[in-house]
Amino acid sequence: MIRTLFTNTPTMKMTGKILLTMAAVALSASFELRAQDGTTAYNFLNISPSSHVYGLGGHNISLIDDDVNLTEQNPALLGPEVEKQVALNYMRYIGDCNFMGARYGMRINDHSAWAAGVQYFGYGSMTATDVEGNITGSFSANDIAFSATYSHDISDNWRGGITMKFMTSNYESYSAMAIAADLGVNYYNPESDFSASLVLKNLGGQVKKFNEKYDKLPWDIQLGLTKGLSDVPFRLSVTATNLNKWKLPYLKRSDDNSTTSPLQVKDSFTSNLFRHLVFAGEYTPTERIYLGLGYNYKTRTDMSTYSRNLLSGFSLAAGMKVRGFGFGVALAQPHSGATTFMLNITTNINELLR
Repeated sequence: MIRTLFTNTPTMKMTGKILLTMAAVALSASFELRAQDGTTAYNFLNISPSSHVYGLGGHNISLIDDDVNLTEQNPALLGPEVEKQVALNYMRYIGDCNFMGARYGMRINDHSAWAAGVQYFGYGSMTATDVEGNITGSFSANDIAFSATYSHDISDNWRGGITMKFMTSNYESYSAMAIAADLGVNYYNPESDFSASLVLKNLGGQVKKFNEKYDKLPWDIQLGLTKGLSDVPFRLSVTATNLNKWKLPYLKRSDDNSTTSPLQVKDSFTSNLFRHLVFAGEYTPTERIYLGLGYNYKTRTDMSTYSRNLLSGFSLAAGMKVRGFGFGVALAQPHSGATTFMLNITTNINELLR
């Protein structure tokens, strides 16, 4: 069941105040923790566990569907429609990296819901060496993220939500921990099939550092729009990311056909603009089937100094629901030597018990 509208009540107004209070606490904690100097870490938080989102360019905070995986992109996309929904995901990433996770959503009442999830990021086995370069064995590295989400209908068309996250990292003999919060709001009009969202992501910081410095989290401000076309089963999405930082320069070879040509810094107004934007289109003949295409210009330009190909920056998504199960797949090839694949499986416990 896709998101529906409910009548505004005093309880909804009270919960809206609670959400604002939680947001204020999260923002306060974020600014306090991020006051430490350090470099950006925990960039695995930018990889969506949703095959639907990954196939639409990797970022989409305004997509309306009864899929609990979407709450990772925007906590305001969670709702009572995902009651007792279980979701599993697996991703074969670049090299020997394998990512997997699970998420569960539960209805609280007609106006609110909660969800919990865990995500594992494994980077395979790596060679260990001493300071002189002698091989001493091997080691593994991984990140684990736990999350808890709460959402509530603020009014008929507006929904707000918050996700609290706890991350732990283990690299050989080094370990670190961090906490973060995502704050999101969504406006949805089912009559015009229009959705708009604003999300503040990864507000927080480390509570245990690797070495002597506290590393910053990849905090982000995102704005997203999704619109269904009235005459055809098609919807378009545009998602703006990294709105907390305008300049996103990148390096490019002066000759695309040469790996030794000089590097040039690209920092024009046009390149900065499009490196903030992710475009996506979906064909949705029924509520049970979708086919999607995404384009992420930032991904494409990030690969400009590597062996990128025509497909760099593009991604594909497909999904269907059969007999109580939902299946989603996504495929992308950031550069010629790396093909990434993601699989999602969702089901509703209520439907399985019928």
